[in-house]
Amino acid sequence: MREEAFSYIKKKYKTTPEYPWAKDNTSAVFRHSDNKKWFALAMCVGRNKLGLSEEGDVDALNLKIDDMMLRDILTQEQGIFPAYHMNKQHWITVLLDGTVEKDKVCDLIDMSYAATASKKKKEKIRPPKDWIVPANPKFYDIIHAFDKAEVIDWKQGSGMKTGDTVFLYVAAPVSAILYQCKVMETDIPYRYQDKNLTISKLMKIKLFKKYDSGKFTFDRLKKEFGIYAVRGPRGIPNSLKYELNL
Repeated sequence: MREEAFSYIKKKYKTTPEYPWAKDNTSAVFRHSDNKKWFALAMCVGRNKLGLSEEGDVDALNLKIDDMMLRDILTQEQGIFPAYHMNKQHWITVLLDGTVEKDKVCDLIDMSYAATASKKKKEKIRPPKDWIVPANPKFYDIIHAFDKAEVIDWKQGSGMKTGDTVFLYVAAPVSAILYQCKVMETDIPYRYQDKNLTISKLMKIKLFKKYDSGKFTFDRLKKEFGIYAVRGPRGIPNSLKYELNL
């Protein structure tokens, strides 16, 4: 898996590994060509240092995840840990022993590359992202919002861009994901503020799918997918993404 990860990085990002430590010919870093920031650190680490009961060493990658909520979700998955020997608030350690599937490793490499890119490059390279976004029926009649239109205006969350997918989680008394929408337009100027809400810009979202209110309930999100709160826009685990797209 280590060789496959190196090959993926070389093919997609035209970047080769650097071995910056004279007495260590195993640990390798991958950098951006423009800002020289690391986006991946390959290493061989003792399993016991990651809290595993098995003996011996294992190949792993340290990767950066900007979204702290997503990072917390990822580290609940098998083979993914808070970063070893790096900032645990922003980096994760991913095993390269087959525990984490190759496609998932590649997706995480892409996230780390985007997270460490220069601002100019970030605008070009970030792939479409999936978000859970809260909708409070006490402040907005989301239940009937799509009755007469399939495209509506919505408060734009930080980091959202055209092409992203938004899953609207309707708060109590519904407490469930009800809608899948696509972001069609962003950065629409708007000024609104009251004691409950501040809006500085809007986006247009288009309804693509509706879910039964009993399918993706808060209890299920908590028990099966490790989502314990939806207080603001957040990423989603791949397992939930798969279920939502069935």
